[in-house]
Amino acid sequence: MLPRMDSIRIRELLKPFVTSLELNDSQYAQFSTHLDLLLKWNARMNLTSVRDPEQLMVRHFGESLFAAAQVQANCPHATSLVDLGSGAGFPGIPIKIALPKVKLTLVESQQKKATFLREVVRALKMPGAQVLNSRAETLELTADVVSLRAVENFTRILPIAEKLVADGGCLALLIGAGQSGEATSLLPHFTWDEPRPIPLSERRVVLTGTQA
Repeated sequence: MLPRMDSIRIRELLKPFVTSLELNDSQYAQFSTHLDLLLKWNARMNLTSVRDPEQLMVRHFGESLFAAAQVQANCPHATSLVDLGSGAGFPGIPIKIALPKVKLTLVESQQKKATFLREVVRALKMPGAQVLNSRAETLELTADVVSLRAVENFTRILPIAEKLVADGGCLALLIGAGQSGEATSLLPHFTWDEPRPIPLSERRVVLTGTQA
């Protein structure tokens, strides 16, 4: 197993993504624990194709933190978040770390990945976080924010995600820049903010929309 990344290096790598967020030592320690578990589990099951710890911190944790900043700015009164297709925990877990008062539901249909997510939630001692080993279309709940990142069948899942957004709530999409037009045309009754380019990425954006 690779040596543990020190907190100073984690801070350096995440600095471009933090923007308006205020993070303390305890939160950076949680990122480190999540990373360690991801590296350990990734050695025996395919949670992510990215294997380098620094690339993981930038591409997964950093992108998720940037999404957290957009949620904080555009959905300031949100108290609950449903993360669809959570996989290795992105963007849901870093958003929860950055915005600890938000109640988090991680939705993952693959049982092994759901087991991993439960282990991360347990290790991070995250009150107000749960994992549902379910498919999105079977859910009977709503949340102030629904997040999506790197999901398959984007155009199919987006209308399903829409149904999970509470009245006046938000969608937070971590997508390719070329998918922004698809999202806004599929859900024209949402009020969409301008896509925010993700730092250190050529083609990735965070797009947030508020239900009218």
